[in-house]
Amino acid sequence: MKWVEAKVVIDYSLYQDMDTAVALISDIYYDIGLNGVAVESPEYDQNADWARDAVSMPDHYAVIGYFAKNDRLAEQCRHLEAALSRINENDGIVTRMTYTDMDEQDWAESWKKFFYPRKISDRFVIKPTWRDYQPKPGESILEIDPGMAFGTGTHPTTRLCIQLMECYLKPGDTFLDVGTGSGILMLAADQLGAKRMTGTDKDEDAVAVALENLAQNRIAPEKYTVKTGHLSAQTPGRFDFIAANILTEVILPLLSDIPALLKGTGVFICSGIIGNKRQWVADEMARKGLHVYEVRSEEDWIAFAAGLAKTPRA
Repeated sequence: MKWVEAKVVIDYSLYQDMDTAVALISDIYYDIGLNGVAVESPEYDQNADWARDAVSMPDHYAVIGYFAKNDRLAEQCRHLEAALSRINENDGIVTRMTYTDMDEQDWAESWKKFFYPRKISDRFVIKPTWRDYQPKPGESILEIDPGMAFGTGTHPTTRLCIQLMECYLKPGDTFLDVGTGSGILMLAADQLGAKRMTGTDKDEDAVAVALENLAQNRIAPEKYTVKTGHLSAQTPGRFDFIAANILTEVILPLLSDIPALLKGTGVFICSGIIGNKRQWVADEMARKGLHVYEVRSEEDWIAFAAGLAKTPRA
């Protein structure tokens, strides 16, 4: 497959709050549908999900996304450029774009240099398969090779999901991951004691990546099923715990399916919700008979924990 590297270089001389600029530009990529981005920075941060590699440090700040060269490419580029124009007008962030065609092998090597081990909760550290990391006492490793830009697991939406899973998932639970991507939530569910895990994704490549990551983490094949399907469609049975780390526009129609898939005392968590759409999700949950147990936020992202019972199980 052919790929296009879409790099947004930020003019530091005109806008010096780089954390805000990087977050706003990253959100544009996530809104387009990418699950992971790379960030170039002249500042070295060993704890971030980008870092200095064997090559020299860049002299600029940039946010990079990788688009598949297919029939969606032109639309994605238009969306990116229009959104960049808006943040220039609204926030004064001046950027310049570059597009570079890449072969599969070049793409695979390009993004890997940005991905380092990253602690995402009190317990979990996400580690790329090609990096070494010695866990500290109390840390659990989730080892992934995201592949095909299905996400490194370090975005706030994923961190919020895993933090809520640490609070609400019980050993012995059956677990459904809707829109599984790289399978990172299934890996966390396994380490938290889930008895049986099911993942669905509408993208066949995502399913292949998730299966590879589950095998890489030595999870017994009889403990999981990952299949291609339109989110929760054709998923039999009821689950103790359901997670959906996807966009608001996908979560809203999905809520119609949750009561039929969730056990009476089960927990549903959803993330990927931009702050200004929080009320949309809360209102729709109420209409579907779901009671909100907790709402967490990071940056401008929101995650809910909810269930059919009025209070969470003990």
